[in-house]
Order: sequence, then C-alpha cells, then structure tokens
Amino acid sequence: MREIVIDTETTGLNFRTGDRIIEVGCVELKNHVPTGKTLQFYCKPDREISEGAKNIVGLTDEFLSKQKTFEQNHQKMLDFLKNDTLIIHNASFDLGFINNELSLIGLPVLTNPVVDTVMLAREVLNTRIANLDYLCRRFNIDLSDRSFHGALLDSQLLASVYLELKGGKQFSMELNTSNKDHNEGVTNSTNKERTKQIKLTKDQLSTHNEMLKKIK
Repeated sequence: MREIVIDTETTGLNFRTGDRIIEVGCVELKNHVPTGKTLQFYCKPDREISEGAKNIVGLTDEFLSKQKTFEQNHQKMLDFLKNDTLIIHNASFDLGFINNELSLIGLPVLTNPVVDTVMLAREVLNTRIANLDYLCRRFNIDLSDRSFHGALLDSQLLASVYLELKGGKQFSMELNTSNKDHNEGVTNSTNKERTKQIKLTKDQLSTHNEMLKKIK
C-alpha cells in the first residue's frame, strides 16, 4: 500500500482571492513505513507573499522570483502522487490550492483518495486541538528544526504524526530541509546506537504464552 504525505506553502490563506502555491513537499510511505523518497519544489507565484506568510515560511519574493512556476513543476508532482492515497493535514486547504493551480493551467483536479489527519486526530485522540505543533508535542516528535514552516519538513513531521495515529509505528526519518536537489530520494538512517535488543528467557516466553491463552 502506497501513500503520499503532502503539504503546501502559499502566498496567503485564500486561493479565491488570488493567493498561490509557493512550495510543495511530499513524503512517500509504503505499508505505513517511509521509503526515504521525497519530492520538494518551490514555485514562482507571480504575486507578492503576504507579510503574514513571510513570517511563517521565511521565504522572500526575490527568492521565489527565481524559481519555476507551478505549471513548469506540476508534472513531476503528478508523477509522484500517481493515484495513491494522499495524507493531508486540513485537506480542504491544500487540495483547494492544488486543484486551483491545476485548473489555472487547464488540467483536471485531483481525484486521489484522501486522509485528513485533522479529522483523524480528533477521532483517535478525542481532542478539538489538532494543529501539527500540538500533535508533534503530544507524540514527542522533535520540532527543533521547525523555526519556519516548510512544505517538506511539515510533510515529514506529519508522516510521523500519521503513523502514530495509525498505531504508533516507530521509525527514524531524516528532517533535512537543505535546498539542494530535493527532487531525488533521501535515504533515511536508523539510530542503531539507541536500539536495544531484548532477549527473553524460556521461562519468560512460557509465562507470556500462558498469558496469551487467557486473552479472548
């Protein structure tokens, strides 16, 4: 089973008033395990970033003016997403912007299955608060690299949150947001020094098996 965690950064909050996508970040999961393959690109939005967005994403109009447009980037995004399930935090926001960008270049909207992790978190944790910062702190996920919001970094953090919400599957993920060649896969490494192997004695195994027989 292949799933794609995806996040966007934008010039503002409302594509209906002309706001545009300035960054897309994706993380690939297979059978609820990150493969290390990611996709990330910036977009020239042909409009200025709002002051609020600048404070959140830490990007400048000058930097974005040197990037390719969404139209020039869109095919590699579609190739990466394929028809697989999308994992999105507050899906209506990101899908609204992505589908608007696709419509502007004459393409159909996405029809992928979608899991909205805001709704999932509220259901699993029985909480009204479900922003990404709160969920990361709740699951003890490191936020030290998040001085600004970035689509790739937030996708990696969301992947960690999503897997916790699906049952606490543990994994190690590189949160490297350097700007060099984000479009190639990144290989993740496991912290072997902190991984302890636990060996059970025969008596412990026997006691465990007896306990399992009593569980309905």
